Amino acid sequence: MTKITVVKTKAYPDQKPGTSGLRKRVTVFQTNEHYAENFIQSIISCIEPAERQPGLLVVGGDGRFFMKDAIKLIIQIAAANGIGHLVIGQNGIMSTPAVSCVIRKLKAVGGIILTASHNPGGPTGDFGIKYNIASGGPAPEGITDKIFQISKSLTEYHICPDLKVDISKIGKQTFEVDTFKPMTVEIVDSVESYAEMLRGIFDFNALKQLVSGANHIKVRLDAMHGVVGPYVKKIVCEELGAAADGAFNCVPKEDFGGHHPDPNLTYASDLVNAMKGGDYDLGAAFDGDGDRNMVLGKHGFFVNPSDSVAIIAANITCIPYFQKTGVKGLARSMPTSGALDNVAKALKMNLYETPTGWKFFGNLMDAGKLSLCGEESFGTGSDHIREKDGLWAVLAWMSILAHRKQSVEEIMKDHWNKFGRNFFTRYDYEEVDSDKANTMIKELEAKMFDKSFVGQKFSSGDKSYEVAVSDNFAYTDPVDGSVSKNQVRDGDKKASRERHPSMGHGCGGYNSVSTCS
Repeated sequence: MTKITVVKTKAYPDQKPGTSGLRKRVTVFQTNEHYAENFIQSIISCIEPAERQPGLLVVGGDGRFFMKDAIKLIIQIAAANGIGHLVIGQNGIMSTPAVSCVIRKLKAVGGIILTASHNPGGPTGDFGIKYNIASGGPAPEGITDKIFQISKSLTEYHICPDLKVDISKIGKQTFEVDTFKPMTVEIVDSVESYAEMLRGIFDFNALKQLVSGANHIKVRLDAMHGVVGPYVKKIVCEELGAAADGAFNCVPKEDFGGHHPDPNLTYASDLVNAMKGGDYDLGAAFDGDGDRNMVLGKHGFFVNPSDSVAIIAANITCIPYFQKTGVKGLARSMPTSGALDNVAKALKMNLYETPTGWKFFGNLMDAGKLSLCGEESFGTGSDHIREKDGLWAVLAWMSILAHRKQSVEEIMKDHWNKFGRNFFTRYDYEEVDSDKANTMIKELEAKMFDKSFVGQKFSSGDKSYEVAVSDNFAYTDPVDGSVSKNQVRDGDKKASRERHPSMGHGCGGYNSVSTCS
């Protein structure tokens, strides 16, 4: 019989989770007594007591430093709070898209994901704890606010400190817990449920011909030592037959090999340089937890994220899943360029412009209004789950290549000729002081919202621009009526240029500015 211990604790005032959960430096979790335990208890306290014993909770992470320590605590605290069934990825590994998939497949009450996404890992890096709800999507503000309120007043947590589980062995283990019915901890193959889902979405025979048939293309995939490595190996290499020597950095590491697992031209420069050599036809990189992707063509031809989702939308019917379900609508985040708008208009599809945050897409999906969506920060996804999905996006691109029998560059240029080309760029300012960054944003808002700003003219070289509009983007959710504000933008009369400053998710703080026309 496993005994429950009640541990007295003090509340912390800073455990407010965002859309991407609670992210802090690893040292915050390690050096502040009961810090992780408090937040885990606050999450589980949000689950109604009547739902805990019959309910199932999915747990997985991206392999970063402190993940296994956190999983140990989750098991012990879940047991002490009456959770009846935990499903955990083998060795704790499970990508964010896979967690969403498993939550939906098993009809779980929710899931806990241990990740800080594309942020650096290791002892001096970042760590995060994120709660997803029964839909498989990130917890909405109503739930994250509840978690925060609980965390601010917490005086104790319940734990079974003697409960030990070997998460390296696949199978079920049952434990007798004092005052509760037996608890089941099930360790599962991290890849199989997700792979099964993809088989139902894409034509794997066509993809196999593309990457391993008589006239196959060469692909180079860089998992950046994040969680996607095992998925690339099993699905793309073993099942589809792509050459194993085209899969790089596929062993998850606690510090991501000392690199920043962010799939962009800066941090995935090894992939960019390799693609420039012309030996590979398709290249892709993935972030730490597997929900972001970057696509490259031969000779390093870069597909920006805004164009990527537009290309998938324009060719969506070559994916069997959408042939069956139809296309309910398209959506992009506000900072993303209008490339998707051009496709929606030409193909007469509904388009939604949302604030940054995947939860807004999830609401539209749950209401049956949305099939495909994307954001400028290298996130692309569809209603097959409720998270963005990096490997899904790359298989979507492979489906387009197989169907059109053209190169990435040819497809992109044909698209521009048909739908027009939108210029887009993004600038990230990392490790900046958060207070100073917020001050800068406030000063920028004051300047932009001054009545005299509209009508001002600015020149660069031989071009001049007149400000036509300057506002704070507001979004009224068509599903629940909630209103979201606080993303700044301005536009000029000639090129509809927009600028969108915002605070990002880096624990050291960063600003990002996107411009598009």
